[in-house]
Amino acid sequence: MAFAFRWLLRAFFALVVLVIAGLSFAYYLASRSLPDYNATWKVDGPTAPLEIIRDQANVPHIFGKTDRDVYYGLGFAHAQDRLWQMTMMRRTAEGRLSEVFGSRTLKVDKLMRRLDIYALAQASFAVQDEATKEALTAYAAGVNGWLKTVNENALGRGAPEFFMFSREIAPWRPADSLAILKLMGLQISVHLEEEVIRARTSLLLPPERVRDILPDAPGEGVAALPEYARLVPGVEPSWDTASAAPDPLSPFKGRFLAGASNAWAAAPSRSASGGTLLANDPHLPFTAPTLWYLARLELSTGGVIGGTIPGTPIVLTGRSAKLGWGITASYMDDQDVYIEKLNPANAKEYLTPEGFKPFKTRDSIIQVKDSGPVTVQLQWTENGPVLPPDHYNLGAVTPPGHVASVAWTLLTGRDTTMSAARALQVSGSIDEAVVAGSKYIAPSLNLVLVDRERIAMKTVGAMPLRAARHQSKGRLPTPGWLAQNRWQGIANYSANPEFIDPEGGILGNTNNKTVDRPFPFHVSYFWGDTQRINRWRKLMQNRKVHTRESFIEAQLDTVSFTARSLLPLIGKDLWFTGEAAPEGTPDRRRQKALALLASWNGEMNEHLPEPLIYAAWLRALQERLIRDEMGPLANKFTQVEPLFIERVFRNVDGAGVWCDVVQSARVETCAEISRLALDDALLWIDERYGGSLESLRWGDAHQATQDHPVLGNVPVLKWFVNIRQSTSGGDNTLMRGVTSGKGRDPFQNVHGAGYRGVYDFADPDSSVFITSTGQSGHPLSRFYDNLGELWRRGEYIPMSLDADLARAAAVGITRLEPAGTGSGG
Repeated sequence: MAFAFRWLLRAFFALVVLVIAGLSFAYYLASRSLPDYNATWKVDGPTAPLEIIRDQANVPHIFGKTDRDVYYGLGFAHAQDRLWQMTMMRRTAEGRLSEVFGSRTLKVDKLMRRLDIYALAQASFAVQDEATKEALTAYAAGVNGWLKTVNENALGRGAPEFFMFSREIAPWRPADSLAILKLMGLQISVHLEEEVIRARTSLLLPPERVRDILPDAPGEGVAALPEYARLVPGVEPSWDTASAAPDPLSPFKGRFLAGASNAWAAAPSRSASGGTLLANDPHLPFTAPTLWYLARLELSTGGVIGGTIPGTPIVLTGRSAKLGWGITASYMDDQDVYIEKLNPANAKEYLTPEGFKPFKTRDSIIQVKDSGPVTVQLQWTENGPVLPPDHYNLGAVTPPGHVASVAWTLLTGRDTTMSAARALQVSGSIDEAVVAGSKYIAPSLNLVLVDRERIAMKTVGAMPLRAARHQSKGRLPTPGWLAQNRWQGIANYSANPEFIDPEGGILGNTNNKTVDRPFPFHVSYFWGDTQRINRWRKLMQNRKVHTRESFIEAQLDTVSFTARSLLPLIGKDLWFTGEAAPEGTPDRRRQKALALLASWNGEMNEHLPEPLIYAAWLRALQERLIRDEMGPLANKFTQVEPLFIERVFRNVDGAGVWCDVVQSARVETCAEISRLALDDALLWIDERYGGSLESLRWGDAHQATQDHPVLGNVPVLKWFVNIRQSTSGGDNTLMRGVTSGKGRDPFQNVHGAGYRGVYDFADPDSSVFITSTGQSGHPLSRFYDNLGELWRRGEYIPMSLDADLARAAAVGITRLEPAGTGSGG
């Protein structure tokens, strides 16, 4: 026995040694790809030596002899810190994820091949202006300069993920950057899915009830739309909503997780310091690392600093010494779904206004890891590419003998958006910036602009021209063979909304409705916000003049206008009306919840219990209101629609009928449904979190889920690569944190401001910015999440163009020398 015990002990210690050795070796391999920010490298490409000075937050300040050298340096810096992220975005745009991840991503690849955005990006390079071509070419050379440095110096393949997956990295090309910009446009698109949801809902409900659950933004009403069943005969109501959750690598996140953002500006007359002010916080799905990367470029026109997207050579939101610019999603309706009729005698043809015509077709081969190649036949109509029936459940609104296609401004090979973005960052005034915006194609954005003396907002992007006789005004899929439904071209840039030097000295956008114009110059019928704008308006009007601090305060505001307006409605018959109830009973728990909510000011603070009670109540209430009428289709409404709740409880146009359960014999009242929903919510809270109501914390439920898209679900590794933070805010607060609406944790914060910036042109170097994770994409780097805690606490870092300041506290200075000169690493 003693002999066996000794050998077991030896085996155990041997195993421990082997595990430690294995972990040490893995750490060694992974750490090899941590870049040395104090190195000097000889590289091909620059015309003269250049410097990348990384300040104390690891923000690179790039100085070169020419603009071409500066863009080279940005490509080099992006690749040093975000190589894996860049290559994954490129593979997504190319439809080549399955080469690495196998059949898991085959559906995504098929769809990306059908949209063909990479080929369109390649074609778009030819239409860029010469300065942009030079920037793209130099940037690509910078990325490739780092790839060559990695290979020649055995620097761990450039990122630790390449040890786990394919290590093949193709050289970067200018078209790759254009494709990533198109990928961003795809990610913030929303109207395709919105059309499908509206069509499916109209097959189940009468028009007046469709207007309840899919309400229009307040303003001028819209004439009644035709019923979809009459618009496209042969489609039956579909109860099948089964669809797998989107892969974390999929750019198709769903309409509630499309792009959003806040931006506002103050003229000198409304600024305490006498200079213009600008605040901007674009909202996108959270990932680790964040999509944003802070950088400063010292161009021939002066310094430019702000948020960049790795893979592209532009500062998408930021400032120079003369101009500041912010962006919000405009929600312009730049997509239309068409139902195309197949030729019964020849399925390779479809009906057009001139008769049947053949599809434009091409075969595309997708290589799949651990499986054979898959051939996909791509088809295009005159309206656009044919999409698969499982994309956003298009098959549910497509009758037999038909296919669905999409017209989209993004799907063009003459896309000059990159040229517009480059021209914007070197503009010296609002007038120059507005002119630069004329080249924007897609995605459509609201540009909020300030220079030293003026403020403005201009919607940029191609606005489709629809015929006045368009059957659905772009709100429902329509027959593609009818000329009246087809686009008539693109509206003149001057038709895009524009607000310059407003009389009140304040302007802004929270994705709210910007104009109230008749069709076809309406811009959109579906807007991203009807709630935050009310809180923003109050905060702006409460002060005669604003400061950088007041703009920061507004950016971080967590008071929910929605809670303040809806709670009095849904609880008006419940407040302090219950009979005495013993401790531990549902009635007593309900009374406690109502008492907490009665004294709550609507602040969605992470440390309070009231936000969780309110959010769970509203979620349970919408579920009870719509489930009996909509059945499984109710699963598509994962977020609460405040205007719907308001219409129901104010009985607008008879909307109170939603409170009656249609399957029951009696007629339920809204007060009854509200009480039952509160009981549902409290039961769910008790089962999920337990304890007393007073001990609940909104932040426990509302954690920001900044997860690694690839390794985020891998056991053990996920604890090292995911960044989870308790956060304040909610779906409808200015500090927006959109909840997932799904699964065991429906209030997880999955979408919000990955970048925040506030720019003060009275003292430009006092401007500040922040991102939600860190600069590095390497999980072993101290810069992987160094900004995350600052972001969570509502803090910022300096956004200065002072080169001496950056150099004084630099964590490293990388010097790049043309090959053949000096000495290098």
